[in-house]
Amino acid sequence: MPFGGVTVKDVPSHEFIKALSEWLKKSGKIKLPDYVDYAKTAKHKELAPYDKDWYYVRAASVVRHIYLRRGVGVGALRKVYGGRKRRGTRPGRYVLAFASVHRHVLQQLEMMKLIEQDEENGGRRITSKGQKDLDQIAGQVITDKKK
Repeated sequence: MPFGGVTVKDVPSHEFIKALSEWLKKSGKIKLPDYVDYAKTAKHKELAPYDKDWYYVRAASVVRHIYLRRGVGVGALRKVYGGRKRRGTRPGRYVLAFASVHRHVLQQLEMMKLIEQDEENGGRRITSKGQKDLDQIAGQVITDKKK
């Protein structure tokens, strides 16, 4: 097992996503889209995200999701990040998140060689390099937590 047997499953999700988003930002390999400063992430949102690094957090969340459950594509990610749209006096309805954000995230993660397309089953899966990198970050989170 890599890095003393610590995997992404052994680390609390919030701490891991925070550490991974910092790692993605430091790497400088992700090219942000032009609309990152003013775009909403879904139809049910009223405003764009307040966090200026929201794109890195979303990318970290997506790669963790693919690590835990392979075969995920844009459609599945739209369902995961969708939510209830408030419609005034009418009952709320579930709406999907925007596809362009997730499609761009997946393309950037593929360029970093963290994920790859799964030809047999469809969707994306984690690469061996990606699994090694994510497990190393999980190990760092555990060691930082023990200090």
